[in-house]
Amino acid sequence: MVDKSEKFNWLVRVGYFSRAILYFVLGLIALTSASKIQEGTNGIFRAIKDYPAGTAILWIMVIGLIAYALFRFCSPVFDIENNGSDSKGWAKRIGHAGSGIAHLALAYSAYKFASSSGSSGGSGGSGGGAQEAASGVLSMEFGGVVLGLLGIALFVAAIFQAKKGISGEFMNRISGRAPSATRWLGGAGYLARAVVYTVIGWSLFKAGFMSGGAEQIKTLGDAVSSLAGEGFVFTLTAIGLMLFGLFSLVLARYRIIPELDSSAGVPKFRA
Repeated sequence: MVDKSEKFNWLVRVGYFSRAILYFVLGLIALTSASKIQEGTNGIFRAIKDYPAGTAILWIMVIGLIAYALFRFCSPVFDIENNGSDSKGWAKRIGHAGSGIAHLALAYSAYKFASSSGSSGGSGGSGGGAQEAASGVLSMEFGGVVLGLLGIALFVAAIFQAKKGISGEFMNRISGRAPSATRWLGGAGYLARAVVYTVIGWSLFKAGFMSGGAEQIKTLGDAVSSLAGEGFVFTLTAIGLMLFGLFSLVLARYRIIPELDSSAGVPKFRA
């Protein structure tokens, strides 16, 4: 049984807080620091480490991102978000599992910077870890198919992100006491994430099905960096990611954390 105590809820909220820092900083450095955004995901954590108390913030992010990943893994295992077991429900639950894996990878990157001395943590290519993992997958039989299918999954996730942003369906998971601007912060943020997911998905698709090689794989920061020459698309995406960071900060306070009924095991939302 998943721990649905207040301690667990608190950890999930720290996870949303960590996500808020990640996306806000990503959007901020995309708009203000060309050199750091070109470093991809490493540039995000290096920028955070350079802030006052940056190492302490990184350690909070390590804990928070792991907690958020575990929260997402509860969806496919326990259907904690009550998505159901039809094809649409399982698509969402598998998407949540993918989000959990992605946030564990981000937690590991944050850990490398938090545990290193100076500001040189996580040295190497901006997407080095992801590319090494992709190389390992490509070396296996049918590895290219696996990466290609992951790319398609990211395309599907991008569609869901865009749908969320346009429809505002995410609001049914947020307390009515949240600020009135929450709908628009989330809408802009999800549309920006749809753009980023599409870029990452295309990199996986090329690596898997078009012999693009593991070096084609893009991480979160790399995806934003690759848009740098796209004019207003890059600017709007960067602003949208900053707004998604603010939206995640709202979720850290007002997200309705679902729980399992201890007697019946039926998913429900806390009022």
